[in-house]
Amino acid sequence: MHSVSKPKKVGSWQAVGAVLAHCRKQARVTQEQFAEMASIHVDTVGSIEQGRLALQPDRAEQFDELLGTGGVLGVLVAKLPVRERIVQFAQGLVDHEQEAVGILSYQSLVVPGLLQTRDYCRALFGYRYPALGSETAEQWVNARMERQLVWQRERPPVGHFVIEESVLRRKVGGSEVMREQIQQILEYTEPVHMSFQIMPEDRTPHAGLDGPMVLLETPEHERLAYLEVQRVSFLVDDPDEASDYHHKYGMLRSQALSPGESVRLLNGLLGDR
Repeated sequence: MHSVSKPKKVGSWQAVGAVLAHCRKQARVTQEQFAEMASIHVDTVGSIEQGRLALQPDRAEQFDELLGTGGVLGVLVAKLPVRERIVQFAQGLVDHEQEAVGILSYQSLVVPGLLQTRDYCRALFGYRYPALGSETAEQWVNARMERQLVWQRERPPVGHFVIEESVLRRKVGGSEVMREQIQQILEYTEPVHMSFQIMPEDRTPHAGLDGPMVLLETPEHERLAYLEVQRVSFLVDDPDEASDYHHKYGMLRSQALSPGESVRLLNGLLGDR
C-alpha cells in the first residue's frame, strides 16, 4: 500500500502566524510598520502570518524583541517537531526517519540529504526552478541540517549509502563546496555503524535504474520504502513491496564498489580538485 504525500497547507505554521498577527495587532503595529521595523518586505510578514512561510528561530527572537512579547514566539517555534519544518511532500519520510533504527539510501542525482553540507544544500536549493524565495530556501536548508541530528542520537541508526559516481563529479556550488562535501561524506561514514559505496558510472547490470530510494527500519522492525519524484512522494508500507525494495538495495550493494574502494575513489577526487 502506498501512502502518497502531496503539498498541502501547514496547520502548525498557520497557528504560529496567527499568534504573530495577534501580537502585532496588540502592539498596534500595521504589517507595513512591522516590516520596516524588522527590515523585511511586507509580503514576508504577510506570508508568515498566513502560514505560507515558516518563522525561523532567529527571526522569532527578533520579532519577540520588537513586539515585547517576552519570548513567546521563540518558545512556540522551538516546540514544533522537526517534521513541521520540512517541505510538505517530504514529511512522510521525516516522520519515520527521526526514530528509525536503520537508514539505507540510494541516490542518483544529488548527495543524500543526511550527508549534505550546508553550502552544498544551499547551492541545491539555489538551483531550484522555479526559484525559491530566499526566506523559504534558508528555511529548507535549516530543516535539512536539523534532520542530520539523527546521527547524534544516543543510539544512532545504522546508516548505509549507495551514491552514483556522477553525483560526486558534478561540481554543485563549485570546486570548494564539493571538496568540503566529499570530506564530510568521509567523516560522516567513518563510525562503525555508518558506511557508503559508490556506483561506478560504467557499471552494468545496475539494479537501481528506476531511480533513487530511501529504505527505513522502524523500532518495531517494520520495513518502509520512501520514493520521491519532483514534488510527489510515496511511502511504501506494504511488507511484500517494501521487501522488494530492500532486496533491490542489496543487489545495488553487491554491484557497487566496496567500501574500501569507494573511500579510495573519494580521496582520489579530493586530489583532483
